[in-house]
Amino acid sequence: MKKISILMNGVTGRMGYRQHLVRSVLAIRDQGGLVLPDGEILYPEPVLLGRSAAKLEALCARHGLTRYSTDLDAALADPEVEIYFDAQVTTARVAALTKAIAAGKHVYTEKPTAETLPEALALAEAARARGVHHGVVADKLYLPGLQKLKRLVASGFFGRILTVRIDFGYWVFEGDWQAAQRPSWNYRAEDGGGMILDMFPHWRYVLDHVIAPVRSVYAQPATHIPHRVDERGETYAATADDAAYAVLELEGGIIAQINSSWATRVDRTELVTFHVDGTHGSAVAGLRGCRIQHRNATPKPVWNPDLPVTHDFRAQWTEVPDNDEYDNGFKVQWEQFLTAVATGQPYAHDLFAGARGVQLAELGAQSAREGRKLEVPSL
Repeated sequence: MKKISILMNGVTGRMGYRQHLVRSVLAIRDQGGLVLPDGEILYPEPVLLGRSAAKLEALCARHGLTRYSTDLDAALADPEVEIYFDAQVTTARVAALTKAIAAGKHVYTEKPTAETLPEALALAEAARARGVHHGVVADKLYLPGLQKLKRLVASGFFGRILTVRIDFGYWVFEGDWQAAQRPSWNYRAEDGGGMILDMFPHWRYVLDHVIAPVRSVYAQPATHIPHRVDERGETYAATADDAAYAVLELEGGIIAQINSSWATRVDRTELVTFHVDGTHGSAVAGLRGCRIQHRNATPKPVWNPDLPVTHDFRAQWTEVPDNDEYDNGFKVQWEQFLTAVATGQPYAHDLFAGARGVQLAELGAQSAREGRKLEVPSL
């Protein structure tokens, strides 16, 4: 068995703790480690990093861990640490990743990788020059629903794809009479918050890998809730966009419409749905499920507002069977990155892929300022 130490920064936060520490790294340990292609077992050893020693000590006690630190430089100087993982707030990410790369550590990070495209590209170039493996979380690609959707695209089910519609979001409480479900920094631009910066990197890798490469973008952000209440009960100005509405053109003339909002109430089967229409069929995928309607089974409704609707439209769709076992998407991607590091193989979702996500967010914000569609150049 080979052990590999991972310095995990930001695990006291919701995403870093729940998805990356508990459901990924600790889950790999619980299954006895990761079996590499040559049969060797790779066993991850997390080293927790953060600002609060008390919180880190409590996490270690809860999960039977022993190593933690509040000093990034000292932790990176440890020769046993081979991988640095970052799940901090966006504004702190570039500086920490830069230090980790300079220290010769392999890096794996949440996105966005940076607040600007030049910073994101500089990180990718630095990692390539240093010769370390580098990866960016692309968790939505591993959702069962999107796995099924990608299989439909690859099989030619849709014929010629015409449009994609992504509906994402839910009501995030303002924090006055009910506590907000998301940290307050998400709604402050000065702290790296905002819907475009948060979600457009997701939509970039989803569209690029599942449907077709993105070629142009027009976006309209909005701050629907101008004031919110933070974790201390204090009212603050929401300076970041809490919603964004976009029209993208993909390769082949496919049009993608994307509504992303933290100020909408859900009337969908999932918090996010991906609706794809093609000449031969359509599909609607969520987090786990995917429903389809082939052209041979498409009903023929006629618009008549004077009569009640007799079609049960949702009953006319067919559920795609699982036909596979789906593990936690974050864990699957961790296993792929750890395998790449252990075997020396290249990793597809790298910092250059992360830079493409930042590029779309940056162009989306520019599009909104200038009120026009912008081309998305190749990086």
